[in-house]
Amino acid sequence: MEFEGWRSRADEVEEMRRFALKCEELGFDSIWLFDHFVTVPKPSLESSYECWTTTAWLAAITKRIRIGQMVTCNSYRHPSVLAKMSSTVDALSGGRLEMGIGAGWYEAEYKAYGIPFPKASVRIGMLDESAQIIKRMWTEDSPTFEGRYYSIKEAINSPKPVQKPHPPLWIGGGGEQLTLRVVAKHADYSNFQGGEDPIGGFKHKMDVLERHCQEVGRDFDEIKKSTLMNVLIGRTEAEVDERIARRARALGMPEAEYRKRLRMSLSGTPETCIDQWSRLIDLGASYFVLYILGTRDGWYDTLEVLADEVIPQLR
Repeated sequence: MEFEGWRSRADEVEEMRRFALKCEELGFDSIWLFDHFVTVPKPSLESSYECWTTTAWLAAITKRIRIGQMVTCNSYRHPSVLAKMSSTVDALSGGRLEMGIGAGWYEAEYKAYGIPFPKASVRIGMLDESAQIIKRMWTEDSPTFEGRYYSIKEAINSPKPVQKPHPPLWIGGGGEQLTLRVVAKHADYSNFQGGEDPIGGFKHKMDVLERHCQEVGRDFDEIKKSTLMNVLIGRTEAEVDERIARRARALGMPEAEYRKRLRMSLSGTPETCIDQWSRLIDLGASYFVLYILGTRDGWYDTLEVLADEVIPQLR
């Protein structure tokens, strides 16, 4: 959620509460948070609520809906601490946690918070070890692990997660040489985007992931495939055009430039969405994590369009 220009912190919190409860009321499967300490893509003084604190709060105010992170930045917290945090949230929520994790990328944020920012290959190597530590602490009584970047010694983690054998582990990222290999080794869910060609790009990433699975001896079909998509929907083409124009004005950019940005998003009528998502499902996608574009007053209408007109046609 974007909070630029909002009246107060209380207003922001109430809107997050309202949005989460509306998603639950409409029957959405899950709600997701990003893990950033400051705004993206440019740091500003606007609010950015800490991911795992907010995950726990959402678990407390909801009853059914699942709660995930798209994605936790691995290097912001030691994996043993993440294992403890995630086990606690899963236990307190009655088994509603989706655990998303990635290698991290937002260099300005690392520097601002005094967190080391090693090269990408190191961050991905750290992610590989973290996935192993987290899974072992979820499932073993007192695991020991000695890696290149992390170690634990007889690390007791009680209570264990409610979900068995453990909460779903989502690994986000589409790096073809290293990240997707970590996905092949450890993930229950993959999550990557197709770029400017959402269909062709997704198929290509799937092919790369399948090759990595073959190389590491993992059954490709064991991994559920998901994608993150920006979405701007209107009930009619005219409503879509009006929302695009309003969003462009809100961002202070020419409408033509904003329409170029939407090439990596899904924008259009419900029929457009159903067609594109059906094609992704045919390629193997089984889960869609959506970032709703538009101005504040359009969020809830978009949720209702998705719940009433789109999702029932895809289940």
